Amino acid sequence: MEIRHLIYFKTVAEELHFGRAAERLFMSQPPLSRQIKDLEDELGVILFFRTNKRVELTEAGKYFLEEVLEILQNIEHSKTITKQIHNNISGEFKLGYISSTPKKMLATVLKQIQQKFPYLRVSLFETSTQKQKLALENGKLDLGIMRAPIYSNELLTTPLFEDPMVIVGPSQVEFNAINFFNESFISFNQKYASEYHRLVINTCNRMGFEPKIVHQSNSMSSILELVAQGLGLAVVPYSTIKQYPHLNLKIMKLEDMDSKTEVILVSNIKSKNSALGEFIACIQKEYIDFNAS
Repeated sequence: MEIRHLIYFKTVAEELHFGRAAERLFMSQPPLSRQIKDLEDELGVILFFRTNKRVELTEAGKYFLEEVLEILQNIEHSKTITKQIHNNISGEFKLGYISSTPKKMLATVLKQIQQKFPYLRVSLFETSTQKQKLALENGKLDLGIMRAPIYSNELLTTPLFEDPMVIVGPSQVEFNAINFFNESFISFNQKYASEYHRLVINTCNRMGFEPKIVHQSNSMSSILELVAQGLGLAVVPYSTIKQYPHLNLKIMKLEDMDSKTEVILVSNIKSKNSALGEFIACIQKEYIDFNAS
């Protein structure tokens, strides 16, 4: 018994007509009839009742059809997994991202990837740009969502979008009535996100004051939660505010300043992961949709 015999049987069982089944199989009817007869002889059963007017499955044939369907499905399943292993799209894909990455966007990307590569396991790592950079260089990440600049000959960057910086405070704050010299600020820890910390300091310096940073955190959500609770102001990318509509926040845009940060995708230039291109394309599209909303 060969796989082709199972396919022949399945096709006849679906059509219940040898002529139509033969057309679907791109063969003539007599050879198909002989193949079914050979299968019945090998099994020692009658699979079909045949008359001049109709073809019907016997009880044995109905049971055998269920088994054949499962066998063929398992074969296709095995072929798919084998091909994906060959193409390096099964196993684990390690994705890093900064804490300001929109989680709704990330979830949409993961759903799309799961549909495209159902046997790929995605591991997520929320961490700083600096740590992602080292992990990518050491092969411990496949792709990172982070903030520019990145200086490395081993890494390839793909731009996502530029994000203007704004000052954010609790809903009751009146920006035009406060003295920024006297205000408390909340920011990322300098060691955790040195480039981001430097951008915050530079933005404040260009406004003419040195920020008094009294609280530090390694999470954008924590920073904004503290701001909403009235513990200080913060200098943050504008896109982050859209992710927390439940927080009572007020923003001050820096209209006359070119203060911004760039979000980028970063991968190792030597990466051979077949799913990498699909990840980059999905994330680019979702970021465009997110910023357009």
